[in-house]
Amino acid sequence: MASVESESFIHNMDHNNIHNSSSSDSDSDHDQRRTPPASLKSNVYRLFGRQHPIHKVFGGGKPADIFLWRNKRSSGIALGAGTALWLFFEMLEYHLITLVCHLLIVSLAALFLWSNASVFIHKSPLHIPHIAIPEECVVEIASALTIEINRAFVVLRDIGTGRDLKKFLSVIGGLWFISVIGNWFNFLTLFYLGFVSLFTLPLLYEKYEDQVDAFGEKAMIEIKKQYAVFDAKVLSQIPIAGLKKD
Repeated sequence: MASVESESFIHNMDHNNIHNSSSSDSDSDHDQRRTPPASLKSNVYRLFGRQHPIHKVFGGGKPADIFLWRNKRSSGIALGAGTALWLFFEMLEYHLITLVCHLLIVSLAALFLWSNASVFIHKSPLHIPHIAIPEECVVEIASALTIEINRAFVVLRDIGTGRDLKKFLSVIGGLWFISVIGNWFNFLTLFYLGFVSLFTLPLLYEKYEDQVDAFGEKAMIEIKKQYAVFDAKVLSQIPIAGLKKD
């Protein structure tokens, strides 16, 4: 009797193992079908040739958390402060240099009066900390700016030598577009619109990333088609020495 029960128990265990292995195989097959291979992910079109997540593009630190609203309190404070400053300068027509001078006057006057009055009211004078900008920070900023400025000089030189007509037309079109936008808004409002865009456009792009990338891919294909037609009918007829062809 005991041998029969043991054989039945072993048979049930084998049946359960076969069932579990088959279910695990089906689950793994389902995960493989659901998760696209890495080669397919690498072939997906990303806007502006982006290869990293948008959070990493912004540095992956606290600034990225603020721009992408990871920390809603800090993001709200930053956006509210920028909006308040814009309203203060734009609506009240208060100028930046005037504001800075008035703040310095009030601060220096308060420190000067408190330092002299503390002797008579028997209070300890304020401890003003020694503030110094680290040399390494200045060198890093200057180095980064130097690289970008030199890169801009190279682009301007290529345009000035007349060897890259495509780049010339792109820069001219971009400058013309900026001039039109600048005609609609003053510099402060234009700067504020860029500031607000940092808090809205990356967030929307991260939320609708796949849809935006798909639309961008279609738009880029259409632009390349139109440029090819324009190049064949117009640009190729312009005799420019050393003209670069893509």
